[in-house]
Amino acid sequence: MSEISHEIGRQVGVLVDRKGHVDSVIVGDATKIVLPAQDRSRLGQSRFNGLRCLHTHIRNEEGLTHDDLTDLALLRLDLMAAIDVDSKSGLPLIVRAAHLLPASARNGADNSDQLESTDQEIYGFLDPVAPGQLDVDFLELIESLESEMARNRGTRKASDTRDRAILAGVTTGSTADARDSLDELHELALSGGLVVLDEIIQRRQSLDPKTLVGQGKLDEIIIRSLQLGADMIVFDRELTPSQVRAINSATDLKIVDRSQLILDIFAQRAQTSEGRIQVELAQLKYLLPRLTGTGTAMSRLMGGIGGRGPGETKLEVDRRRVRDRIALLEDKLRTIRENREQRRRQRTRREMPVVSIVGYTNAGKSTLLNALTQSKVIAEQRMFATLDPTSRRLRLPRDQEIIINDTVGFIRDLPKDLLSAFKATLEEIEQSDLLIHLVDVSSNQLESQIESVNRILGELQLAEIPKLMVFNKKDLVDPEELENRCHVYNNAIPISALDRSSLARLVNEISERLNPEDALRAPVSEDVPVGS
Repeated sequence: MSEISHEIGRQVGVLVDRKGHVDSVIVGDATKIVLPAQDRSRLGQSRFNGLRCLHTHIRNEEGLTHDDLTDLALLRLDLMAAIDVDSKSGLPLIVRAAHLLPASARNGADNSDQLESTDQEIYGFLDPVAPGQLDVDFLELIESLESEMARNRGTRKASDTRDRAILAGVTTGSTADARDSLDELHELALSGGLVVLDEIIQRRQSLDPKTLVGQGKLDEIIIRSLQLGADMIVFDRELTPSQVRAINSATDLKIVDRSQLILDIFAQRAQTSEGRIQVELAQLKYLLPRLTGTGTAMSRLMGGIGGRGPGETKLEVDRRRVRDRIALLEDKLRTIRENREQRRRQRTRREMPVVSIVGYTNAGKSTLLNALTQSKVIAEQRMFATLDPTSRRLRLPRDQEIIINDTVGFIRDLPKDLLSAFKATLEEIEQSDLLIHLVDVSSNQLESQIESVNRILGELQLAEIPKLMVFNKKDLVDPEELENRCHVYNNAIPISALDRSSLARLVNEISERLNPEDALRAPVSEDVPVGS
């Protein structure tokens, strides 16, 4: 190999299986070889692919190159070995080799914002020696490594079926904004039942149209995922169909974007038939443009689609079924919308005012509804705990009854298909006489969350409805800071939904907003009314 490589001025490599048989011969250029695509069907977190690569270096490279190590990790080779070739005689000088390390032999992950792992955390390096002095029981080495990897996988509890994920964010703007967005993605991942192993942020001048993050960064993310034993990569942006295909062609890990994660959370939370219809409709609308591609490009997204010929027919059948199902679900939602309209007309005839609680997800809307009306609506400290709208009656201090609605929480970059599907639910807001814009005053993203809610209300053409700004979770904020924040936002009303005694001012303000002619009267009692 060394002599041939020296003679033709190109790197030469071979892939050898564990029986010593040559699987492939590769001829590259003077600086690199390109390994053929490998069948990944046998790969797992506890197995290598059964091939080792031996190739020549003819330009005095110092050790294994970055490309060598990347190929070793991405293809999960048994071994990557480079043979230094003497530039004069063409004889082999030194063999340098590396293999992957099991997780227990690494220094561990640190959950840093960037991929800062060193080669020593991922790879094990053999001592560089002359070919004649290479004395390693190769099969014993590989078997021991695979056994260690299998033991590491076995330490995961059998009852823990949660997917393990790496979160990847990419931004063309402020890194601080990207950090806030990734923190929110982390909360979404936890709400969706994922185990987050690491978070990665990349700053670029422009987004890569093919892989979003660029091929080099994608390789690093995939290697990091293999290093930590991740099952999936979650991107903090919506991926285009072509980007999904390009990323899937590089890895067998499950690829999920922000929109898919939100849709999955909604699917987990939906309890009523209406909620399930809306979530399914949004999922199908998201899926339809992604019913393309050949081979395995879409198999991890929606169960497998054929390619040319007969597969193309199968693809058209799937598309038609999705379109038919979308049409059926939209008909059902129209019926639901008509029924809601009838109920709204009945409330209008009774002249019963409607107040809706809106706000960012996890702001405490359901907790506030429970406190005001002594209800038992499910309220949890997690994102999108409420999907299905809840209406309760509330008797104000001056013997006026109103309807108060708890609504689904908003979030930045809420998928448009999801917003469209939940239009029937959000129409409850449209008939409101007053909106309570509930804000988590303890949030570090308070300003951006307020902006997101206002933007979504504008997109729904609901911005003209009178709003009352209410800051929840005041007990978690320093009193002086709380006062400053309330002053900045037009004297927002501070409350703690967990403390009913703090709600009297809010109830008074609701009463005065709905009955402006009574605004000059003496304020009502500090006792919070009892709802029904």
